[in-house]
Amino acid sequence: MDRSQGTAAGLVLAGRYRLGEVLGRGGMGKVWRAHDEVLHRTVAVKELTAGLYVAEADRLVLHARTQKEARAAARITHPGVVTVHDVIEYDKRPWIVMQYVDGPSLADQAKESGEIAPREAARIGLHVLSALRAAHGAGVLHRDVKPGNVLLARDGQVLLTDFGIAAIEGDSTITRTGELVGSIDYLAPERVRGGDPGPASDLWSLGATLYTAVEGRSPFRRTSPISTMQAVVTEEPPAPVNAGPLGPVITALLRKDPADRPTAAETEQMLLDAMEGREPRSAQAHVPTQRVEEQPGFAYAGSDGSTARLPGPAPSTTVPTAPVAGPSSAPVTRRGGSRRWRTALVVVVAAAVLGGAAGLAAMKYGEGASADDRTTPTTPSAPQTTPAPSGTPPAQGTPEILDGWHRVDDPAGFSLVVPKSWTREVNDGQIDYTPDGGAHRIRISVDPAPDFDHPYLHMENMEQQLSERLPGYQRIGLEKNTFRDRPGSLWEFTWIETKDHAGPRHGIDQMYYGGPGGPEYALYLTAPQEGWAASREKFDIMLRSWRAPGPQN
Repeated sequence: MDRSQGTAAGLVLAGRYRLGEVLGRGGMGKVWRAHDEVLHRTVAVKELTAGLYVAEADRLVLHARTQKEARAAARITHPGVVTVHDVIEYDKRPWIVMQYVDGPSLADQAKESGEIAPREAARIGLHVLSALRAAHGAGVLHRDVKPGNVLLARDGQVLLTDFGIAAIEGDSTITRTGELVGSIDYLAPERVRGGDPGPASDLWSLGATLYTAVEGRSPFRRTSPISTMQAVVTEEPPAPVNAGPLGPVITALLRKDPADRPTAAETEQMLLDAMEGREPRSAQAHVPTQRVEEQPGFAYAGSDGSTARLPGPAPSTTVPTAPVAGPSSAPVTRRGGSRRWRTALVVVVAAAVLGGAAGLAAMKYGEGASADDRTTPTTPSAPQTTPAPSGTPPAQGTPEILDGWHRVDDPAGFSLVVPKSWTREVNDGQIDYTPDGGAHRIRISVDPAPDFDHPYLHMENMEQQLSERLPGYQRIGLEKNTFRDRPGSLWEFTWIETKDHAGPRHGIDQMYYGGPGGPEYALYLTAPQEGWAASREKFDIMLRSWRAPGPQN
């Protein structure tokens, strides 16, 4: 076999497994759909590709892991664990023949839908927990529980796969001293610190997986492996806003100290409560409850009667995770999936809050922008010198309201001055103020827990995504600034719109942090290029009149 050409579809392994199309790829290898020509059934075949071009010693380690995966899975008898049918040798490396699951992974499902409903996520969690309890009972730790390893069969089954880095009691370790394996943002803190994992480590990873399912983003992933590991060990996750009754369960599972986490039996009862829509009161025993100084701002009721607030100043202490809903107890919803580059709590949608992350696509700088970007930011480069935008943000102050303008107090808690002819509209689950159906519009978004150290780095990352998608994109300016005595950034650009409101368009966005570490506010205006001077004047008036939720105006 010519390795440079890779494995080809149609290849028959061990005289019986004919490879079809590739189902997925990962850092360790590929998974193929294959046909078992002896038993006439569809199977999945895992090909180990990671060792093709590494040193012999590393190849031996990788091959040993593959064999260990097969042995680990074989020790577990449970309908929620993907069955291993066979392990064969081909091209001097092992291949695993497994049960074929007709359906996506939880990662793919969350990416496609943008979020998993809390009760469905609780049901999935129950199945994964059941599989983990069977594995732990057999002396096996999974050690890589993550959305990509949870398979959702179309008949409703939930199966756990990939025990490739599993630890089996009685086995000698395969990994070398100091080597860290697994997906970093789903590793329990004790594993990142180099401690010995236990069943509680898998439960922590389950908590992080459920967080991703309902929020559409990993709770601890940052811009680099080092910062991600630091977040896992030292930072609390942003409070989930879409989790409903599942929120306290997630918080309990994500306790830093394994001794503070619930047991598998306790977790099962909490997940059952959440799946049935009940508040899992037993979770409070594992959730730190501390007094929180009352903060002025926009408060609203959750679906279980609890209360939550639109982000204002950071509370003085940590609070338990609470299910969050919009006004009138309407559940929090999300459109267009989750984006690492803006967790857009984009104000109120009719009677609901658009929670989670919509990022650049949610802001809809261009009507033709794709809503399916899930880019993990790379380490940002140093700011580059750019031409100054056309004008700078006006000085802070409360302007006298001009004739034909009025102040609006939005249900989301913010306030600003707009022309009287501009009305509030909901478009794709977002709030605009516009006089003409969006040809001219103001849009506000809020990220309670920004992923970047400075708004400039956020904008720089967004520009990288957007410049490839908007026809005729041209940067007018992108620069750091100070807004309301806080770190900010101003971005101005043009493009040619080809869909709604087609023609040359102009956009400008002021971002700033309301306090150390957030929340991050984005104040955006777009209008046709023709008549831009008048539109820019409206933007400046809006900035001067802006009042954020709470006292940080």
